[in-house]
Amino acid sequence: MRTLVIDTATKACSVALFDGDNLIASRFEVIGRGHAERLLPFISQMPDKGRADQIYVNVGPGSFTGIRIGLAAAKALGLAWRVPVHGYGCLALVAAMTVSEYPDATKVDVLMTGGHGEYFFGSFDQASEALGEIKSIKAEHVGSHSTAKLIAGDFDVGDAGRIWFETLPDARKWHLLRHAAPLKPSPVYGRPPDAKPAMVAI
Repeated sequence: MRTLVIDTATKACSVALFDGDNLIASRFEVIGRGHAERLLPFISQMPDKGRADQIYVNVGPGSFTGIRIGLAAAKALGLAWRVPVHGYGCLALVAAMTVSEYPDATKVDVLMTGGHGEYFFGSFDQASEALGEIKSIKAEHVGSHSTAKLIAGDFDVGDAGRIWFETLPDARKWHLLRHAAPLKPSPVYGRPPDAKPAMVAI
């Protein structure tokens, strides 16, 4: 079974095409912005223009815009190809990537850039299962939440007594989550939207 994986939830943009567990083709770039302009060309460069039997997409938490871009593309392709679309968690993939590099780790804390000076935080076990709720926290509160010796993501807590594994989610590593239950293809923003509807007096 072929699987197309789309990841646009962070400043990285990546696409991967798998046949079973075998990676056929991929693209990965840290671009910051411009995911909408890069994503479809990335997919079109895949063999058979990325045509697959199923699609997986990073549903967050992460960049509001990036998550929406990835989901929109995944759903459009799923509709056109008449194939199922599934989601996977941003922090869960980072945790799985970290455990693959540190196989003796029993716990990993993941910190990814959120917005307004906050970071998405989650603790995961060796199987990349969340040990609690994913939260959005300020940098100064990281110490009161993070206790693992191994920390991963794009924020260094600056603690010499702990190991920091700098990484971003990468579609090429999706196979590390292949046995996890798929998520719904719906956005997981991790915090309330910046804009709130105005209250109208009746």
